Amino acid sequence: MAGLRRDGPSPCGRRSVAMITRFAPSPTGGLHLGHGWSAILAHDAARAAGGRFILRIEDIDGTRSRAEHVDDILADLAWLGLSWDALFFQSARLADYQAALDRLRAMDLVYPCFCTRAEIAREVAASLSAPHAGAGALYPGTCRHLSAAERAARLGEPHAWRLDMAAATARTGPLSWQDGFAGSVAAAPAQHGDVVLARKDAPASYHLAATVDDAAMGVSDVIRGVDLFGATDIHRLLQALLGLPVPRYHHHALITDGAGRRLAKRDGAARLGERRRRGEDGQALAATLRGFGPLAAATKAPTLPL
Repeated sequence: MAGLRRDGPSPCGRRSVAMITRFAPSPTGGLHLGHGWSAILAHDAARAAGGRFILRIEDIDGTRSRAEHVDDILADLAWLGLSWDALFFQSARLADYQAALDRLRAMDLVYPCFCTRAEIAREVAASLSAPHAGAGALYPGTCRHLSAAERAARLGEPHAWRLDMAAATARTGPLSWQDGFAGSVAAAPAQHGDVVLARKDAPASYHLAATVDDAAMGVSDVIRGVDLFGATDIHRLLQALLGLPVPRYHHHALITDGAGRRLAKRDGAARLGERRRRGEDGQALAATLRGFGPLAAATKAPTLPL
């Protein structure tokens, strides 16, 4: 994905500014209204605090990321009247994710998993305990029990690297994080099971890359949709394991359609690019979204049509 690498300044670490926020889209499709609202909330919070707003393109999924989607993201945000102080591409930061994975490996907190998705599904179906409602199937830990010799002998096979959740949580003990709407939250990463941190076709998972990047870029406030609330448990665990700073979190409500369903790329829902190409006024749309209030009021979200 070399064509997607248009790097800004080097990651800056923490700076003596009031706030650093970020918007971090994946170039796997067009932005929709929900993305636009989230970007506006993060942008305006930083500007109001005299801080910095970072745009980070999360393009490490080499099979789905497209250069034309990057172009659309940049055009859509500019059309809304947003500006950013730094632009980063995850595809240029793979060495940082590998270094973090190596540290976890050195602590004996990750293990190679050779199971296919079909094999995992069969084991879950045959297990006596059902996964938590709405949480999806948890990995049953098959490869966690392989001996060191068995793992070494199979490393030439396709595999993923999973976090040994029991070992990781035992190492850190209880953790918590702060949300601007929910207050103090007791982290519960164990409910997610042994999450994947890297695969052959994805050198870092969303969880690992986002956690490493937020720390490296000095992000003080993570502003994102409430659909990622649960993911923060995993991010908080990785921060503790890797000795990374803990930002403040703000998980805002999601824009929904007339039926109350959240917008999604796969539905082609309310795409900004289509509205931009029709000649609509982006800054007028941004003003409409701002009319629902600043970040502090984002526990309720607008609904379509907008």
